[in-house]
Amino acid sequence: MKIVLASKSGVRKDILDKHGVKANVSPSNVDEDQVKESLLEKGADPEIISKNLAELKSIKVSAKFPDRLVLGADSVISLEKKLINKPNSRDEAFKILKLLNGKKHYLISSVCISKNASMIWNYTDKSELKMKKMSDNELKSYLNEIKTETLLAYGVYQVEAGGLNLFEYIKGNKDSIMGLPIKQIKEYIGNYKV
Repeated sequence: MKIVLASKSGVRKDILDKHGVKANVSPSNVDEDQVKESLLEKGADPEIISKNLAELKSIKVSAKFPDRLVLGADSVISLEKKLINKPNSRDEAFKILKLLNGKKHYLISSVCISKNASMIWNYTDKSELKMKKMSDNELKSYLNEIKTETLLAYGVYQVEAGGLNLFEYIKGNKDSIMGLPIKQIKEYIGNYKV
């Protein structure tokens, strides 16, 4: 069964490919910042924001592909129950790393599958990460290794690249941390009856 991935994330597409899930890519182009702002104003916590964004992306793209399963996904960082957004600049990325420096935080990954513009399944995974205590120079050195467009697209740490070295420990599913809880997605798709 071929699904539609409502994301332009190369990492998410790679995870699907690696696990034999065939997918066409059709980015949702949802204005994430606007949605986050609106939800934060209503007092939503990071988990609700992640779930809502995954659902919104999935439903929006699903409307264009009748009778197809459409997978939407979103990942957010939660520090002391506060949402940490993706950086908009290298300076912001440095500030975010300084905020996370030496602290425990959570990476929340949500996925949603829709059909005919209605959600039919969703799943949220929460991983716990603790960043090592690092000097400003170490943080800058790490950031200098990452291309700006990668940093702005995927956030401050790339676990699939050199980001593992930032952490004292990571408790959670590596695929979820990279953007997709693939085991649960495959189980759902495998059991899906047309």
